[in-house]
Amino acid sequence: MNSVEGLVTQIQGLSSTASDVLMLQNLLKQANDSLHAESTRLLPFLDQLDPSKHSLGYLYFLEACTAGPITKEQASSYVLIIARFLSSCVSEQIRLASHKFISVCKRFKDQLVLLGEPLRGVALMLTAIRKFQSSTEHLTALHPEFLLLCLLAKSYKTGHSVLEEDIFEVDQPKDLFLYCYYGGMICIGQKHFQKALELLHNVVTAPMFAVNAIAVEAYKKYILVSLILHGQFSTSLPKYSSSAAQRNLRSLCQLYFDMESSYSNGKIGDLETYVQSNKERFEHDNNLGLVKQVVSSLYKQNIQRLTQTYLTLSLQDIANTVQLSSVREAEMHVLQMIQDGEIYATINQKDGMVRFLEDPEQYKTIEMIERIDSSIQRLMILSKKITLTDELMSCDPSYLSKGCREGQKFDFDDYDSVPQRFNV
Repeated sequence: MNSVEGLVTQIQGLSSTASDVLMLQNLLKQANDSLHAESTRLLPFLDQLDPSKHSLGYLYFLEACTAGPITKEQASSYVLIIARFLSSCVSEQIRLASHKFISVCKRFKDQLVLLGEPLRGVALMLTAIRKFQSSTEHLTALHPEFLLLCLLAKSYKTGHSVLEEDIFEVDQPKDLFLYCYYGGMICIGQKHFQKALELLHNVVTAPMFAVNAIAVEAYKKYILVSLILHGQFSTSLPKYSSSAAQRNLRSLCQLYFDMESSYSNGKIGDLETYVQSNKERFEHDNNLGLVKQVVSSLYKQNIQRLTQTYLTLSLQDIANTVQLSSVREAEMHVLQMIQDGEIYATINQKDGMVRFLEDPEQYKTIEMIERIDSSIQRLMILSKKITLTDELMSCDPSYLSKGCREGQKFDFDDYDSVPQRFNV
């Protein structure tokens, strides 16, 4: 039976056992072109299939239905259908057609963006990831799509939950680049700058045979986050970075290197002048919000420098030295830095004097010992995984056969377009 009606009957009859599903997979592969040819009349047949029982067949029909251009009105209907499918589909069946599942999920994201409702897809895309991935250590092509929805919906906390998982298995290089890039932006949105710096660093130092747009955009944000967090950044990349990155990234991000020069002299006026004169370029990169945070961080960096020189200092002197407009503003900056744990100090409200203190942490409390022990255990597990991976690679025939040549190359043409940008 080659008709669509006949195929629906076969799907209903061959979705119960593992052997039947494998037989159905072959039939669906043979019928794939026919399904796409009749995509405009497939939608009603979905009502005859149960996505929780006929996941593989439902997926083939759904992928064919959504393959063509979709209007905003159609997107409203398809979003509901795909949402129902993602909620009830069976992992074992969808993994047999991984490329089709990825395509459907990406179209789901595109339709939600078209409707301007990215928040509706955040939880469902996370569900799709859990059903699709072999373990939490597996980075799928759906991770970047999920993080993009989180960014658009400003659902940073949900996105951060995935970023806390250790990744050891990656399907495609582009997935890793976008995962770290979008993940870094989510951490910036939460002001988790240390984690953001780590993720953006992964993008910049990842192996690449040619500089791609994702790495360039990541490096711009990496420089800005470094200034916010540390008040400086290394102008040279680590030795393990690719030669392409070391040769080209600086020239492509010269605007941000020049900003560091204005930042390093500690003069707010010079930095503000530089930012204002290059405002349009920062806006074009959608980094103006982050640049403004860099300007604000210079006040903090200047206050931190004072703690290395003085034991006590008046709020008026702090305001004058740091170039703040009033004593009240100086007090607010100091209080915020104390609250954030960036400095240790007390303020005498009577005479307006600030006393700078040493770090009170003695690293001998039960909580701190447990924290250190947890970090040690995690590092031991990581070390074992790295050793095992190294052993497996050293015995891999394909790796050994290419050991004396350039090694496997990936097609980086996909990186020509600049990834999604956001004001942060």
